[in-house]
Amino acid sequence: MKIKFLGAAREVTGSCFIIETDKVRFAIDCGMHQGSAEIEKRNWDTEAYEPANINFFIITHAHIDHSGLLPRMAQKGFKGSVYATEPTGDLIKILLLDSAHIQETESTLKTKRMQRNGKQEKIVPLYSTKDAQDVFPLIKTKRYNEVFSPTNGIKANFQDAGHILGAAILELFIEENGSSTKVVFSGDIGRRHQLLMKDPVTISEADYLFMESTYGDRNHKGEEDSLNEMAEAIQFSYSRGEKVIIPAFAVERTQEMLYSLYLINRDGKLPKDMPVIIDSPLAIKATEIFRRYRSYLDSETQSLLKDGEDPLNLPQLQFSSSTEQSMKINEMKGSAVIISASGMANAGRIRHHLRHNLWRPGASIVFVGFQAEGTPGRKIVDGAKKIRIFNEDIAIKAKIWTIGGFSAHAGQSQLMDWLGKFLNKKMPVFLVHGETAAQEILSSLIKQKLGFEVKIPEYLEEIKIKTGVQLEEFKKPQAAKRQINLTPLFADLKEKFNYISNHMEKIQSLPKSKQVEILDLLKQANLNIDEIKSEL
Repeated sequence: MKIKFLGAAREVTGSCFIIETDKVRFAIDCGMHQGSAEIEKRNWDTEAYEPANINFFIITHAHIDHSGLLPRMAQKGFKGSVYATEPTGDLIKILLLDSAHIQETESTLKTKRMQRNGKQEKIVPLYSTKDAQDVFPLIKTKRYNEVFSPTNGIKANFQDAGHILGAAILELFIEENGSSTKVVFSGDIGRRHQLLMKDPVTISEADYLFMESTYGDRNHKGEEDSLNEMAEAIQFSYSRGEKVIIPAFAVERTQEMLYSLYLINRDGKLPKDMPVIIDSPLAIKATEIFRRYRSYLDSETQSLLKDGEDPLNLPQLQFSSSTEQSMKINEMKGSAVIISASGMANAGRIRHHLRHNLWRPGASIVFVGFQAEGTPGRKIVDGAKKIRIFNEDIAIKAKIWTIGGFSAHAGQSQLMDWLGKFLNKKMPVFLVHGETAAQEILSSLIKQKLGFEVKIPEYLEEIKIKTGVQLEEFKKPQAAKRQINLTPLFADLKEKFNYISNHMEKIQSLPKSKQVEILDLLKQANLNIDEIKSEL
């Protein structure tokens, strides 16, 4: 069989693996690419997917980086089934509708901006609400450990990945040309002892493994340390009358934040007059789905619910559903905890809260999940002094907290423990869903301590695999190796700056109003150069 890597290859977004056997062509996951503008261009490249020729998708979990391109596939001719666990099926629906709304809103804003500049072009969204709704009838849900056959010669089984509600490790049993092959896709492996979620199931048998490696280079803090650090962030901003801003994915991260605040409140470390506001209609809907599927939650959570306790509730909890309510939060005086999406600060209401609070020295910005390269969240975590939000440069004066112990992903040692349960030491391991530096560290550790053969695929790479036959890499990606040539642009900029410098006398002879306009343009160019310098 052939496998093509259309995402999550030396990156953590855009998860999609196309599998082609002698009878069928299907895909594991269909994630949206997130990060820099260059990375996000891949979302438009549907030719690489050939949607009309995909028989079915199997989705490991609902996060947008694993499911967000399904409407694009439906828009471009995909008519097959989408297999997922029961909670994933419900979560996908609300996530895709929210994503479509964002696509439509941003395309409308860009169109208006261009029209104000005298251009009549209309920006088309990546996909529409209708495209998202077209996916719903295609979804077929399964329970954990319910072996199903999407087509002749293929059997599949979902196991609990312990990552988010309904997240799955996928076991695939493929019959091809008279031979049988078991392929395992880890999906995103959860952190053990995570609030709400059960621990990930261990697997012992496979011929090939495709394993996530998000935190392949480090471990997380312990749960108690993470709760203490969150309490410290709350006290820091409460004592200064400022807000605590938590960018959090609407699914699972927000719910674990609620649970964490419930525990902090129980220990008397959450001020009773400090509002906790969930500013995300999507997170509010997702929380109700968590309540609906309580049997998927861990035993501790189920015991609390049985005893009448609700770890997803607080006395001072408030919900913000409308745009008007969201705007009033930033007019509110005094301290508050605000949890809002998106988790990487690249879309949604969180950008407004960052715009109003990043420049305040007493505010806290608490990151509780992975920040992909190119996202605003990653720039802030990496120490940027300023960041551009809504075409405005915002100084970063707030205290930045990165609490990895709240991550829904397993850390390095937990990934190693999970992998160590596999008995077939001849099983090739493909590291996916991770940045190159983290993957190389994890790869070296796996080879040294566990003895598995390790491969790190590239974007658009294709391989051939067959049980008992040496792995064949038959198509190297060209696009992935393309280098960006900045030299001509630098030469052009230098020429233009020299031109302006040589005409300074003429500029000074212009009317003052014109000189002010030119000054403003030069100031903006100077700010842009400063932003590039801060990256270096």
